[in-house]
Amino acid sequence: MIAIGGAIGTGLFLGSGFAIGTAGPSVLLSYAIGALISLLLMGCLAEMTVAHPTTGSFGAYAEHYLGPLAGFLVRYAYATATILAVGTEVTAVALYMRFWLPDLPGWPWILGYSAALIAINAAQVGWFGRIEYVFSLIKVAAIIAFIGLAAYVVFLLPDPGAADGAALGLRNYRLAGGFFPHGAAATWVAVIIAVFSYLSIEMIAVAAGEAADPATAITRAFRSTVVRLILFYLLTLALMLAVVPWTAAGSRESPFVTVMRSLHIPGAAGLMNFVVLVAALSAMNSQLYVTTRMLFSLARAGHAPRALGSLSARGIPVAALIVSSAGVAVATIVSVIAPEGAFLTMLAVASFGAMFTWMMIFVTHFAFRRRQARDPAVRPAFRMRGFPATTLLGAGLMAALLLTTPFTDAFRMTLVFGLPFLGLLCLAYVLRRRSASTARAD
Repeated sequence: MIAIGGAIGTGLFLGSGFAIGTAGPSVLLSYAIGALISLLLMGCLAEMTVAHPTTGSFGAYAEHYLGPLAGFLVRYAYATATILAVGTEVTAVALYMRFWLPDLPGWPWILGYSAALIAINAAQVGWFGRIEYVFSLIKVAAIIAFIGLAAYVVFLLPDPGAADGAALGLRNYRLAGGFFPHGAAATWVAVIIAVFSYLSIEMIAVAAGEAADPATAITRAFRSTVVRLILFYLLTLALMLAVVPWTAAGSRESPFVTVMRSLHIPGAAGLMNFVVLVAALSAMNSQLYVTTRMLFSLARAGHAPRALGSLSARGIPVAALIVSSAGVAVATIVSVIAPEGAFLTMLAVASFGAMFTWMMIFVTHFAFRRRQARDPAVRPAFRMRGFPATTLLGAGLMAALLLTTPFTDAFRMTLVFGLPFLGLLCLAYVLRRRSASTARAD
């Protein structure tokens, strides 16, 4: 449920609107490609996590199998991505609150909701699990209800524009340019949003170090999470596109709210807006948890200030949690400076660390399997099928997505931010190593 809760958030409930506006009905293909990448990623992670259940997860794996620099880069890139993703989610929260209070600025909502979730994460980890489970349950129940209602509207209610009383069907797929209204290039660009939408499925590997039975938990999560995500994302988007024309989607409100508004059911739009608000808070809650553990892992590995590796009396890395909340400050500033484009700006900047991390997980898995091949007696309880083709396919797709971002207006900032940031991380690593060497010599 935590994996599902993290991945069913703003990417689906708000980002899908931008993706639909970019690719039209072919956004279904975009999300299918994203689902394929997610499936490959989960397989690689499941195999490595069953073999090495540890807090720090793929950052620790990269360090062990690729080297200290790789571990440093993966941990910091992912921590930065999730810190900024926290800001993305809370920016969406401010946008959702406009539904009820359109004249109020967004920053008070950003600060208020963020304070509440930081307090939850500062409590015992059990509280995080319980609250996240409830949040996820609300989202899953709402999506199932949405699928049922949308299916009823599409296949059973008569089409107002049809003289013979036929059902609505899928005629919206043929309108305003057909299935590929902006061409295959736009479909590929929407894959970037799809990947960001699926971001957080990897958090079950981060949480494995605190699970009672990591091998069982990870294996079950792999087998169920991806199937459910594909069902929720693809089926939901397919029905959404059938109910309202794709041209009605946008990033000013959730397309789910747009659909409910179009059905003219009293109170339905407001109820759905509440659900997407819960979804954003849920994803933000999960991302705070994950980035806190990643910073904690960095500190314990000697790659971050020692204070970030300290624990409270309740076993919570509070100092790391405070630093993980930096995305809230960034989101507050962006929402004040550019309130209309705040969400897409945060999305573009946060995407680099996420895509770089996913690509490096595939590279790490390749090195992991090569190392395992040298010792045939070692057989993990879970094995990723199709190696090396599946691992190389995942790495290649992620690299292609990263190289695509400079050619799109929405994601031009991704590499503009990401490449200098990666360079600074490499410089920081070299300086830190040099400082440590000098200290040992003294």
